[in-house]
Amino acid sequence: MIAPTRLAAPLASLLSLALSLIAMTHTPAAAATADPVPTPAAVTLDRVEPPDWWVGMKSPDLQLMLHGAGIGALQVALAPTPGVTLVGARRGDSPNYLFVDLRIAPTAQPGTLTLQLQHEGRTVLEHRYPLRARAPGSAQRESFGPKDAIYLVVPDRFANGDPSNDAVPGMAEGPRRDDPGGRHGGDLAGLIAHLDYIAGMGFTMLWPTPLSENNSPKWSYHGYAATDFYKVDPRFGTNADYLRLGAEAKRHGLGLIQDIVLNHIGVHHWWMADLPTADWVNVWPRYTETHHARMSLQDPYAAPSDRKRFSDGWFTPDMPDLNQRQPLVATYLTQMSLWWIESAGLAGVRTDTYSYSDKDFLAAWSRRLKDEYPKLNIVGEEWSPHPAVVSYWQAGKRNHDGYVSSLPSLMDFPMQEAILAGLNQADSHDGGFTRLYEGLAHDFVYPDPANLVLFEGNHDTPRLYSMLHEDLDLTKMAWAFLSVVRRIPQFYYGTEILMTSPRHRDDGAARGDFPGGWAGDAVNAFTGTGLSERQAAAQAWLKRLLNWRKTERLVHEGALMQYAPLGEAYVLFRYDAAKGQNGKRLMLVLNKAREARDLDLTRFSEMLRGGETATDVMTGQTATLGTSLTLPARSVTVLSIE
Repeated sequence: MIAPTRLAAPLASLLSLALSLIAMTHTPAAAATADPVPTPAAVTLDRVEPPDWWVGMKSPDLQLMLHGAGIGALQVALAPTPGVTLVGARRGDSPNYLFVDLRIAPTAQPGTLTLQLQHEGRTVLEHRYPLRARAPGSAQRESFGPKDAIYLVVPDRFANGDPSNDAVPGMAEGPRRDDPGGRHGGDLAGLIAHLDYIAGMGFTMLWPTPLSENNSPKWSYHGYAATDFYKVDPRFGTNADYLRLGAEAKRHGLGLIQDIVLNHIGVHHWWMADLPTADWVNVWPRYTETHHARMSLQDPYAAPSDRKRFSDGWFTPDMPDLNQRQPLVATYLTQMSLWWIESAGLAGVRTDTYSYSDKDFLAAWSRRLKDEYPKLNIVGEEWSPHPAVVSYWQAGKRNHDGYVSSLPSLMDFPMQEAILAGLNQADSHDGGFTRLYEGLAHDFVYPDPANLVLFEGNHDTPRLYSMLHEDLDLTKMAWAFLSVVRRIPQFYYGTEILMTSPRHRDDGAARGDFPGGWAGDAVNAFTGTGLSERQAAAQAWLKRLLNWRKTERLVHEGALMQYAPLGEAYVLFRYDAAKGQNGKRLMLVLNKAREARDLDLTRFSEMLRGGETATDVMTGQTATLGTSLTLPARSVTVLSIE
C-alpha cells in the first residue's frame, strides 16, 4: 500500500468539482438520448482489452472492452468461428465504449476471431482478435509456498540496465535520481541482468512492485497508480521485456509474483478523461477520502457510513477508487488479472490494499482465479496488527458474518510487528520475546498459518536494520526467525547489505538505490566491491542461511513446537509430526543476553533425548548434546539434530 504525496489543494478541488459534474450529468439515460450518432467514417477503434485470450480456460466467458470515438453506436457481428459464440453487446454510458460478450466452448481451437462492427447492416470496421493456445500445464502451475523465500524489489531503485529508456517521449516524468521521490531509472533490463545474484542469494521467488504504466507528473516510480493496466511502463521496458523477465527468472529457478492493484487507479488513467460508465469510480458529492478504518468491515457495531467510507473513499486525490460493484468493472479487473497470469506465466499474485475493494467482489475474484489455477497462491495486503482481522480474509475461515473468501494467503503484519517488538523490547511477561511467543500462539485464528507471508520489511516500512538500531546481532535473529518459523519468508531488497532509512516512514529513503545498479556506483553489492566488512559478512550470512533453507524439508512442511521465553532466550523446534523426537529436528535458539549463557536442555525433553549429534547449520560444526548448551552472547543458533 502506498500513499503518495497529495496533490495541491486547488487541483484536488478542481478534481472534486469535475467528479461532482460527472455524477450529476453523466447518467445512462442522458447519454442514451443526448449522444449524437457519429457518421461511420468518424468511428474509430483505439483499444480492445484484453488484447488477446486463450482457448481451454475453465470459464468459457470472455468480455471485451472496445474503446474508440463513437463506437458505442455500432452493432457487433462475429464471423463464423467454430466453438465461439457472440452472446451479446452493450454500450457504456459514454458513446465511446462497447462491451462485447463471447463464449468460447471447450471445442474451440487457437486462431483468429473476426469482429465485424456494423452500421445499418454494413461493416464499417473489422478487428482480428487472437485466440491462443495455453502453455502446457498452465492450469496446474506450481506457485509459491513455505518452501520459498521471496525477494521484494522496487524496480526503479534496483538496477538501471537500459539508460536509453530513462526518459520516454509522452511520459510526464523524466529521470531525477537526485530526488528521493523521483524516477531513478531502474528497469526490467536491470532485473534480468541480476537474476543470477538474486538466485545465488538463495531466493526462489521474485516480487517486483507494480510495473504497469504510471504516466503521472510526480511519484510515478512506485507503480501503484496505474494509468494503463495492460501496458508495462515504457521507462521499465516493454511487455515483451516483462515476459522475458518471467522466462529468464524461471531459467534461474525463480518464480515471478506480480503485484496487482484492484482498489484504485491513477488520476491520469486514460479512463478518467472518458469514464465508461458514470459509476465506474466511486463518486461522492465532494471529495471524500477513505479513513482507513479497516476494522469497520468486521466490527459488529460499525456504522454503515463508516463501512462505506472505508471501501468507497478514495485512497488519495491521486488515486480514484474503482467501483467493483459495477459488473463491468468487476469483469474487467478479473480478466486483467487472469491475462497477466497466463501471459507472463506467473507463479503467484500479490494484491495491494486488499480489503479496500468491495468485499463481495474480492470473494468472487479470488474464487475465479483459484478456479482457473487451483494451485495458484495469492497473497493479500491487510495492514492490520490484529490476527483476527487478518485471518478474516483467508480461505477456510469460518467468519462470524458468514463471509467466505478464497484468498489463500495474507501478509503477516501482526507477526512482523511482533518481531520488531520482540527484539527491541526488554523481556517481560508481556514484552520482548513474549511478543514472538504470543504472536505465534495466535496461529489458532488462521485456517492456514503456514501459508502467511512473513516479512522483515517492505517498501512501506522503515528498514529493518534501522528499526533494530543498526544492531547486526538482532538483525540476524530476525532473519533466522523468518527463515525457520512456519511461514513464507519475504525479504526486502538491500536488507542483506544492511541498507538503512529513518526510523519513521520516509518512502524515498526506504526505497534507496541498490548499490552497483548504476554505472559509476562506487559500491557494488552484486560483486561485493566497496562493501564494508560488516555488510559483506551480513550478506554472506544470509546467503548461507537461505541456501540451506532451500532444501530443508522440515522448514517447508514440519510441525512447530515453541517454548515460553526464559532468561532472554527463546527456543522453537521444527520436526516431523509423525516421528517427534525420534526423527530429525531443527532447533532455533535466540539469545538476547549480552553475555554467554548456559541453556538448560533438560527443559526440552519433548524434543531432545540427550546424547544426540547436533550440527550447527551456519558453521557446519557438530557436537554431542548433553544437559546444557552454551549460547554465545547476542547470538543465533540453528541446530540440525539427528
